[in-house]
Amino acid sequence: MTATAPRASAGATEAPDRPVTMGVLVALGTVYLVWGSTYLAIKYVVEGGLPPFVAMGARFLLAGLVLTVPLLLVRGPAVFAMTRAQLITASVCGLFLLVGGNGLVAVAEQDVDSGLAALLIAGTPLWVVLLRAALRDRPSVATVAGLLLGLVGVALLLLPGVQGAARLGPLLLVCLSSFLWSCGTVLATRRPMPADPFVSTVVEMAVGGTTMVLLGSVGGEWGRLDLGRTEPSSWIAFGYLVLVGSVVGYSAYVWLLARAPLSLATTYAYVNPAVAVALGALFLSEPLTSNVLIGGAVIIAAVAWVITAESRSRRRPLPGREAGAPPVEPT
Repeated sequence: MTATAPRASAGATEAPDRPVTMGVLVALGTVYLVWGSTYLAIKYVVEGGLPPFVAMGARFLLAGLVLTVPLLLVRGPAVFAMTRAQLITASVCGLFLLVGGNGLVAVAEQDVDSGLAALLIAGTPLWVVLLRAALRDRPSVATVAGLLLGLVGVALLLLPGVQGAARLGPLLLVCLSSFLWSCGTVLATRRPMPADPFVSTVVEMAVGGTTMVLLGSVGGEWGRLDLGRTEPSSWIAFGYLVLVGSVVGYSAYVWLLARAPLSLATTYAYVNPAVAVALGALFLSEPLTSNVLIGGAVIIAAVAWVITAESRSRRRPLPGREAGAPPVEPT
């Protein structure tokens, strides 16, 4: 999921006079660490006893409330004025990005290592290229080459499950999550969205969070919730996701978009997965198999290739990013 010059896009013409200041480096490091660590935090949440949909739904409802309060205090209720079309688009994006993206990742991480999930989600820009191509937005030859390379990396990560050494279903669920996130980002580039990215995010969090709580209720998650047996680490990780993952990380990224060279700001797309893998290995002793290392390296290289190719060949938003619609955050 994922604050200004919020309308700056990663592929737009880059202002050459944006200096790389200490503040920019701190914000960039914050985005790297915070968004790279959310996969680990989700793993702690679901392994510690909190059910995935209810936990992620509550996470985004609380984060949306935290963002709403200062918006109302500083700018007043008028900040939420929007057209019906803008409201519908933001709401549908909330379903794709949060329910399909973040919610399914939490479900999958009951069985999938956090680092592996991050590497599969890192392929989101590649799915966006495919979706855009299906909508007659022809990619460059270099972009297609990067896409094919990325698909090889995804295949390497799925190979153990295909061979029966791991559960293939949860791995495919992460791939579906990445695809649905891509659908949401493409939709945001083609339909009207609220002008203020914070307002878009609040709408997405409200709709996505409410839907996940409802899905969890229908799926019987409340019956599985035992507060007395929920581990403290699960509550700590939940609070971290609400305040740090959803608020601090998003705000740092949008601040970065306004002040940093855009080519630098978008490097989070291929740095965060490496951070997630390192944290998973460090804190949870997640195995660094040859498939994870080689497949992950191939995907990260492919994403870097695609982002660079798109930035050079098209002066338009990069895959997965749209002017006026920064991400909620990847997980």
